[in-house]
Amino acid sequence: MKPRTFLVALALAAAVAATAVLGLARGGEAATHDHATHATHAASTQPTAAEAAFAAEMRRLWLEHVAWTRLAIVDFASGSPGLNATLARLLRNQTEIGNAVKPFYGKAAGQKLTALLREHILIAVDVLKAAKSGDKAATNRALARWNANADRISAFLSAANPKNWPEAAVRSMMREHLALTTTEAVARLQGRWAADVKAADAVERAMLHMADTLSGGIVAQFPGRFGKGTT
Repeated sequence: MKPRTFLVALALAAAVAATAVLGLARGGEAATHDHATHATHAASTQPTAAEAAFAAEMRRLWLEHVAWTRLAIVDFASGSPGLNATLARLLRNQTEIGNAVKPFYGKAAGQKLTALLREHILIAVDVLKAAKSGDKAATNRALARWNANADRISAFLSAANPKNWPEAAVRSMMREHLALTTTEAVARLQGRWAADVKAADAVERAMLHMADTLSGGIVAQFPGRFGKGTT
């Protein structure tokens, strides 16, 4: 199978469902009471300075994850001699993400997350190499390893915070990340530049959602660390 033809077959699709909650207002005196209650609730749910700073830091780390992954894809596709330096910086980002959770889950957990994320990056390189060569069997093996790693990351995170990070939900986000990144890589390798940019935007949006889910889960699990009390 020709590499170009095979790359088309690699494109994956993923979708995330969203739900909306509608509130009903009562009239007269009850409506006034509800308004005061809602205002009090809104004030209590405003992010503290510590919470906002932590959320911003998580967004920075995970956006760096997709930014350096994108540059690695670009370097790989073009045969740039800068690829190794880019990969080194990308792997450093995985260490930084692991370090960010150590204050909450401990040193061993942070190191474990870093190890899983480094594996995520190194397998991605194998996926790119196999896809570019047009080796269908090798690509399928690499993709299977990549998805298995994503599932291990999901299980690890869910075990740390099961109430706020249900394993199925985290797995869905991780699989979406892999699917969108694959779409991005395929478009870049095929020279479909507009599709490449569109896919990169989708990767970024999905990663922002993941970053907010992770930071929000940590805040909910450790509210006292963020000045939110324990109620």
